Amino acid sequence: MTDDLPNPALLPSGLSDLLPPEAAREAALVEAMMAVFASHGYERVKPPLLEFEEGLLQGSGAALADQTFRLMDPESQRMMGLRADTTPQVARIAATRLRDAARPLRLSYAGQVLRVRGTQIAPGRQLPQLGVELIGVDSAEADAEAAALGVEALAAAGIEGVALDITLPPMSPALLDAAGLEGAARSRLARALDRKDAAEVARLAEAAGPPAVFLVELLAAAGPADGALAALRAAPLPEAPRRIADNAAEVVAALRRRLPGLRITLDPVEFRGFRYHTGVAFTLYGPGRSGELGRGGRYLSGEEPATGLSLYPDAALRAAPTVALPERVFLPAGHDPAAAAALRREGWVTVAALSPADEATALGCTRELRGGRLVALGRGAAVDADAVGAGAAGAPPIVRE
Repeated sequence: MTDDLPNPALLPSGLSDLLPPEAAREAALVEAMMAVFASHGYERVKPPLLEFEEGLLQGSGAALADQTFRLMDPESQRMMGLRADTTPQVARIAATRLRDAARPLRLSYAGQVLRVRGTQIAPGRQLPQLGVELIGVDSAEADAEAAALGVEALAAAGIEGVALDITLPPMSPALLDAAGLEGAARSRLARALDRKDAAEVARLAEAAGPPAVFLVELLAAAGPADGALAALRAAPLPEAPRRIADNAAEVVAALRRRLPGLRITLDPVEFRGFRYHTGVAFTLYGPGRSGELGRGGRYLSGEEPATGLSLYPDAALRAAPTVALPERVFLPAGHDPAAAAALRREGWVTVAALSPADEATALGCTRELRGGRLVALGRGAAVDADAVGAGAAGAPPIVRE
């Protein structure tokens, strides 16, 4: 009958355990990036994992309704949702608990999110997420600050050569509005844009007439920011699309002032995955094939203008260089606690024996504390070097490599 018992290691699809040493590496990356946010004045908040459904799915949270797990609260008998993104929760905090705080309001967060479905590229459903929200200001400088923070935070995690791809989610709807397209004709052209089907876009836009025909030029303009901005300047855009284009130029200029060497691309008509953004949006890509490391952009936080950034530590972990972990020192039975404490203050990791059966190498130790000296395991003798552990009163000298 035991063969019928489920494997206790089996987890639902899209969920996984993160084991040593990767779990420690991810935690270190998160704290390094959060330290960057804090250094720029972003104060940390910690929303709950669960909220009442109606509150969680308000505003920008409505775009995540189909990705939200729901369950009944046994106490209140009301439906709750398990967050699929932290940004709507920060917006709620800003509009309620911090409504009287001075603006612009700079907040940061780090935690886990759970989604109903993963994607082909990212099949995981439970994901670590951290980011910033800049609430109460509507300016190109604010958008540039959020994007530049992402680049700086990733650099603190050891990831260089990051590229920034800017998109303008409101541009295509604004051009479709200006062309007076509605119903099936609008849906067909939107689908063609979503698929990047240039031939179909050209055919449908020609039938719709100006200003939908500008979509053909803007679709072809995607690429390095300077070329795309030149195409936007040259196009005789109506008033609303022109404001979007001018704002994009201001954001790029502000980014160049902050990060002159940053590689920036611009896609004027891309809108996939940016369902609640009201202005410039952006994606951060790592070097080589490390892929998407974060997203952000302008949105409405309740009734307030806001811009934000979310970074994905699991993706950053894959892109970051591997850092050597601290060496582990085996502490045999009867070791001097003061000497062991001195080692820990210096950054060593100590592992104390709990029984005679404990083996240093099996526990991942490369050194052992013997008679107040560090011995490199496998060499059979104490290594020669300077004494340490002076801060431990009465501790015998420790010799290290």
